[in-house]
Parts: sequence; structure tokens; C-alpha cells
Amino acid sequence: MASIAMNKPGATVLLMGNEAVARGAIEAGIGVAAAYPGSPSSEVLTTIAGVAKQMKIHAEWSVNEKVAMEVAGGASFAGIRSFCAMKQNGANVAADFLVNANMTGVGDAGMVVFISDDPGGMTSNNEEDSRTITKWLDNPLLEPSSAQEAKEMIKWAYEVSEAVNLVTFVRGVTRISYTKSNVMLGELPEKKEKKAFFPDLWDMYNPKKSKFTSGPFPIFHKPLHEKLEKAREIFERSTFNQYMGPEHPELLIITCGACTSYCTEAVDELKAGERVGILKLGTTWPLPEKLVAKHLSTTKTVLFVEEIDPFVERNVMELAASLLPATCDLTFYGKRSGHLAPYNEQSTNLVIDALVDILGTTYQARDLTYDEEAKKAIQIVPDRPINMCAGCPHRATFWAVKKALQLDGRKGFVCGDIGCYAMGFTAPGFFQSRTMHAMGSGAGVANGLGNLRQFGFDQPVIAMTGDSTFYHAVLPALVNGVYNNSSFILLILDNSATAMTGFQPHPGTGLLATGDPAKVVDMEAVCRAMGADVRVCDPFDLEDTTKALLSMIKKDGGTRVIIMRHMCQLVKARRKITNKYRMHVDKERCLGDTCGCDNLCTRILGCPGLMVDREISKAAIDEALCVGCGLCADICPSSAIIREEAI
Repeated sequence: MASIAMNKPGATVLLMGNEAVARGAIEAGIGVAAAYPGSPSSEVLTTIAGVAKQMKIHAEWSVNEKVAMEVAGGASFAGIRSFCAMKQNGANVAADFLVNANMTGVGDAGMVVFISDDPGGMTSNNEEDSRTITKWLDNPLLEPSSAQEAKEMIKWAYEVSEAVNLVTFVRGVTRISYTKSNVMLGELPEKKEKKAFFPDLWDMYNPKKSKFTSGPFPIFHKPLHEKLEKAREIFERSTFNQYMGPEHPELLIITCGACTSYCTEAVDELKAGERVGILKLGTTWPLPEKLVAKHLSTTKTVLFVEEIDPFVERNVMELAASLLPATCDLTFYGKRSGHLAPYNEQSTNLVIDALVDILGTTYQARDLTYDEEAKKAIQIVPDRPINMCAGCPHRATFWAVKKALQLDGRKGFVCGDIGCYAMGFTAPGFFQSRTMHAMGSGAGVANGLGNLRQFGFDQPVIAMTGDSTFYHAVLPALVNGVYNNSSFILLILDNSATAMTGFQPHPGTGLLATGDPAKVVDMEAVCRAMGADVRVCDPFDLEDTTKALLSMIKKDGGTRVIIMRHMCQLVKARRKITNKYRMHVDKERCLGDTCGCDNLCTRILGCPGLMVDREISKAAIDEALCVGCGLCADICPSSAIIREEAI
């Protein structure tokens, strides 16, 4: 973190891609940075916030991505360079503001948005390709191929933004954001006071509409396309677009982003450098058409390698169609031909497979015995299914929900949401969550289900949300539920942090992004003010929680709220809060495989702090993992798991 604010131009430091993005924004002289946490982009704002006071930057975790975009927009309107970061899902949330901001343009100071996509959905519930949104909205788009290039692109993106008066996007992916590599630092801007001023004031002698007010659209839409053409001219000269290979390649690869490394490695591995050329595009929208057309004229065969959708592929093929008949002999390979998949990550091996097929060559990566040895090795690797942390309060919540719904007996179910508790649709959440879409959708969908009584619907509906998601997207759904008298229960899982993405603070924690104290927006008071019936429970008080749930379910009318409040165990560890209990198993009481519970503790509850002692085939406590929450003692039918007050 110290190197982020280091003013040593030319120094080389080891940085994560997200840290390099943050450094680029700082080198560009930003004054305002806003974001909502979401992997794989979370560390960008965290890094900026760590040096915000030193660099005289206002850095904030905004309540959601739309607000973050608006915060950055307001700063740009007042002449302060602004920056916004989010993951691919956040682009959907922010689009409502952006589609109109494009009509008015930004202020004299540039505004740059960094979006990190997640091919393969490693930290997401989807693998949406955000590039399509930039084409839909008519925004300039850059794609870095390394951490170093990400830093440089962020800086240059401000020049583009100010030249064309548009929000400019830089799109990363997981492998850029989370890979560490050497980055050469540039010069930091002079520490001078930035004077903010909103210039578009009303003039009584020359009254006119503000330039920051969109509509009527035809007036603004034509200049927007003119701005995009100006961006295209700038992109034609960009050094971020590079060609490597022979003058007239047998095969031309057109690639971008992280896929650039896969392509260069694949060509090197096949020793095909004299046959294959690589055109790396750093500016992917608007397409630098003259540059691309020039390289299309040098070959007869083209392979597109990109993540995830065939974005560049389609745009280049559209260009090729406009260049007919000069391009009629071209053959295109990529997602459309089936040589590469329009989903999941790409890799060097996948590119090699495509090249082998297109070039008609052969390739053997390893000795044939390697595959057999690898299969043997896989068999001895222990199975590690996805799970919640030991002592996670969400496990207790799902257990109580499962029990209460079974006791009610009317086939109730849970509308899930995005967060650690998204595991509610898998074994760790006992398969209780039956819907999961976007942040806040659990409550929104429950609104719809809760007003189906006239159609004979009588199943209890429980909507689940986390504390950060509550502020991000659930407030409107809660208002809607109370207003329309929708019958459902909103469970707010308050674990005192945005736990899934790195424990960032939110409006309920009393802390700002910089670590300074903040006013707490009391979720209980907010819910009561809206008119909802509210209860607060500790999920580890399993009996009380189950009773509260059952009571709320039986009410069966209007919108009710239960706040499940217990601090995340990892937050406790950070704050050095000691365990409440010390757990052990009474070997005499535990019946192991002969117990009628059929290993309820280890097979169903599944807490990582529980294990099976193979020598005696009975349950045991893994003291290295157990955090002493005591939940397992409540669920053991033989009372064989004992909790003692920790000393």
C-alpha cells in the first residue's frame, strides 16, 4: 500500500492489477473516487481510500453503483477529475444515470469508470460482458492486457474523456485485477488545491437551459455520435493498439485484454511466429476501423480471441461487410465458428487447440504418461466442497428457517440474494433459497409473490438480504412491500460488514471508506419508520430465532422484518473478539454411525469445525477451525456436543 503514494517515477514495484488501476487514477490527478464493493474490483477503491487524505482525494463507498456514478458525475461537472469502480453487475445498476449523462456529457474535468468483468463467474453469479453496454451507450472503451497497461490506460482515459466530453470506460477482467506483476511508477501530480466550481449557472440576461439537463434527445443524440467519431480518430493513433508478427501472416489473430498473453504464449509454444500475426487492440470501442482494415488486407484468415462475448469479432465482421468486395476472401474463426467458446475464461491451451485446427499442425504438450499420473493425483486430493466459514451466523439462520418452514407445513420457501448467503441454494444453506438473481431481487420477487392471495397462493415467502445489500438495493422493495401490503418476511442478515467482498464498511457500520467515523443509518429504525413489523434476533439463539420466525410466518399478512444480527466471525477475528464457548464431544454420548441422526452434525450441518474421528467413527471438534459459536450443541439430538464457557 505504501508504494501506491510513492513519488518515485521510474521505480518498479509489485502490484495487483487493481492496485495498478488505483495508482493510475492517482497519477491522473483525480479528486473524487466512488465505488460499491464487488469482486473482482473491490481493491481499487480500498487502495485509493488508504492514501486519500495524503493525496487530498475524497474517496467513498457509495450505497450502490448508480449513486457512485452520480457522485463521480457531480465532481466532473464541477471541474474535478473523478473516478468510479465496479464489477460487471454494477454496470447494470449504473446504466440509468449513464444513458442520460452521455446526452449531456461530463464537465471540463474527465470522468473514468473502471469495470472488472468476471469470466467464469469465479466471484459472481454471472459472467456478463460489460463491453456491450459501452457500445449501447456510445462510450469510449479501453481494455488493458496487463497491470502496467492498466495503470497507463487509466491515465490516458482522462485525456480521452476530456477530448470527447464523455465518460470513458476501462474494462478489466479477473486475471488482470487479481494477478500481481511488476509495475513501473509514473510521476504523481503536484499537490495543489483543487478549486471546484459548478459553472452552468442561470443568467437572467441570457436565460437558457442547462447543458447538464438531458432532452429533448434528438438535440443531444447527434452530437453524441459526433463525439464517438472523434474518439475513433484518437483511437486510430493509439499506441495501446499493437501488431506483432510477419507483414503478411497466414493467420491474423485479433485479440484484446488478458487474452493477449494467451495468444503470444500459444504462438510461441507452437513456434508459429513466422506464420501467425497478432493484432492486440487496446481501444475496442469505437473500433479503430482504419487500423483494423489495414491488417485485414494483409491476410486471408482471421481468428478472434477475447473474453467473453464475440464483441470484437462481431464489430470487425460488421466492418468487413462494409469493405466488400475487398474482404470477400476472408475466412473468420472464433466464437461463431466454434473454435472458441462464448463463455468461461480463455487460456493458452484453448488458443493452442484453435491454432492447431486452423493451421493443420500437431501439438503434444507433455508425455502421454502425464495424463495418467495426473488422474492418479486427483484421486488422492481431498474433496473440498463449497462451504460457509466455521461459525458463520448465516448457517444458524438457514437452520432456523428450515426448521420454522417445516413446522409451519405450508411449503414455504426463501427468495435468496447476492452475498455469502447466496450459498443458501446449495448444501451449506440446506437448499433453502429457491430464487437468486440480482442484488435486492429477493425482496423484489417476494413482493410479487406476496400479492398472489387472490390466485389461491398461500405459501409463506421469506426474502433474504445482507446488511450491505439492504442499503444498496432493498430499501425500494421494502417501501413497495409496505405500501402495497405484500405478504412476506424480509430477513436482514446483519453481520456488520460487506463480508463477501472484503469487509468494506457500509451505512450501518459507523465507518467511512477512509476509516473515519460516520453516522450509523439504523436499519431497525428505518424499517420501523417505513411501517414494517420488526424483530431483532441473534441467529445463534436458535430456539428464540425459530420461534420468532414461526410467529412472523403465522401472522401471514403485510411486510414483516426480522434482523438476524450477529457479527461475522472473520470480523470478530480482526477485532480480536474472543470465542464465547469451548466445544468438545462426549464420546460416550455420541453414537457415531449407529446414531439415529445419521451423522446430522457432520453430514447435514456441515460446519468446517466439525469432523469425524475415523478411528472410532464418532464426531469430533477440529480445534484449529472451531470458533466456539455453539450451534452444533443445539442441533445434536443426543446432546453429545458440549459447550463450555470460554475462559
